[in-house]
Amino acid sequence: MAIRIIRQEGDPVLREVAKPVREITKNILKLLDDMAETMYDAEGVGLAAPQVGISKRVIVMDVGEGLIELINPVIVLKEGEQTGPEGCLSIPGLTAEVTRANRVVAKGLNRHGEEITIEGQELLARCIQHEIDHLDGILFIDYVNPLNRLKSKK
Repeated sequence: MAIRIIRQEGDPVLREVAKPVREITKNILKLLDDMAETMYDAEGVGLAAPQVGISKRVIVMDVGEGLIELINPVIVLKEGEQTGPEGCLSIPGLTAEVTRANRVVAKGLNRHGEEITIEGQELLARCIQHEIDHLDGILFIDYVNPLNRLKSKK
């Protein structure tokens, strides 16, 4: 395992739509391991492959309930609404209020190629949405109006 460099806002890879993983190879397994180590080292709760420069649909998360790894994740259900502070390892030092669904259900593959379903509420729901957004080239600041973004920087 290795700690990878987290790409910062302005890096073009963060705005790309990540490519689906066609086959779970040793490289994908190493990517999952490295991403988890990088996320924990940076004291984050989630990390998407584009954040470490890899345009693949892979995310890792841990909101305090154990590591979750998802390959080719998709959200299949969104319910309710929550508004709260959000930050990103690719935009250090900036937080802003973001409104997202309060409950989500996502499907994807685990590291063994088995389809799994993850249901999240509150922080886990926010994290799932945030990380899957990264796979579509969306950053949390895209949900914040420019005036509020300036206030957040202060």
